Amino acid sequence: MTDHAPMRAEAARMFRTAVAAVDPERALEAALDRHPVPRPAGDGRLIVIAIGKAALPMARAAIARLAPDQVLAVTNHENARPLPGATVMAAGHPVPDAGGEAAGRAVLALLDGAGASDRIVALVSGGASALVPAPVEGLTLADKVAVNRALLAGGLDIGQMNLVRQQLSQLKGGGFLRRASPAPVTAFILSDVIGDDLRVIASGPTVAPIGTRAEARALLERAGLWPALPGAVRAHLTRPDEPVPPLPPAENHLIASNRIAAEAARADCRMSPARLEAQPLEGDVAEAARRIVETARIAPRPLCLVWGGETTVTLTGTGKGGRNQDLALRMALSGLPGPWVFMSGGTDGRDGPTEAAGGLVDDGTAARIRAAGQDPTALLANNDSNAALAASGDLLVTGATGTNVADIQILMLG
Repeated sequence: MTDHAPMRAEAARMFRTAVAAVDPERALEAALDRHPVPRPAGDGRLIVIAIGKAALPMARAAIARLAPDQVLAVTNHENARPLPGATVMAAGHPVPDAGGEAAGRAVLALLDGAGASDRIVALVSGGASALVPAPVEGLTLADKVAVNRALLAGGLDIGQMNLVRQQLSQLKGGGFLRRASPAPVTAFILSDVIGDDLRVIASGPTVAPIGTRAEARALLERAGLWPALPGAVRAHLTRPDEPVPPLPPAENHLIASNRIAAEAARADCRMSPARLEAQPLEGDVAEAARRIVETARIAPRPLCLVWGGETTVTLTGTGKGGRNQDLALRMALSGLPGPWVFMSGGTDGRDGPTEAAGGLVDDGTAARIRAAGQDPTALLANNDSNAALAASGDLLVTGATGTNVADIQILMLG
């Protein structure tokens, strides 16, 4: 019987290394060295607004380096805690809540109160789309919640989801920048988006939008989601697009990304040769699992394969899980000859509406699920990957990490 413990420990350690490599506090410190932020002249104020799952460590670095006059940090409930020198607001993720609605109002009030002599520093990280919903006139928080639930269940990628979200928010798609004007804005951005398109990260509060209302409406119709949306949302997206003035100028600096995390994991492999796969794992989770298996079947052994990415799951069942747990369960059922260990984890430490970051499975996982009296195939069909991996003892649980650069996958081939 194969002892998988050394490979499992190796994969878990590599994941921790990947997360540490994109530590938001250190990344922002380095970025501030490269791109110093000047103090406002005269009686101007330096205002820091941090939004996202990495808001607190980024705000901490900004407080230490910049000595700002005012700091507002908005993060998810799991990461929220007091931070000296800052007002911290907790909000719901991935579905907006009343805390996010209040945080959106607070951000808008700060921006509206800024003048030409002030300077705004925006610290942006993944999760901000849900954390500050700030619905446009005519929409309610309930409308935004309904849209988010539909998008999350619809199998859309992050770019498609954020195209829609931008049309419904006062802050997204450059809205933050417009509300801050005439105050200049410098943004430091931690990317949770594969390819690092600044328009997509956190729905692009300080950059131009991805597209138009008409494009968002067409996307929703193609995806079959249009009938499920609230009437007020459909009415808003049906209105003709108006000409929009150019965005005010801004400085946008990318400080960390998924690729940096994946490369750090590869470099930390000690048990075997390691290879970082050039093509990230994106799109449908079932197709991603097939790609991994096809790559593994022709790979030499021993070898460690590392991917970055962010897959999507179309919900058809009533179970609980997330894209990383789903991918791990699919690998457990793949029939790939052993020995092997596979890990898929969200760098933020949370996969879907669960306490797990993902899954850490091996070629014995399916048998352990069945030995626990569960049917892994039926659980997968019901989108119940969390229950399946709990039964086999293969959930990857890290707690909130304070960063967010999408997902890391590691396959150890023995």
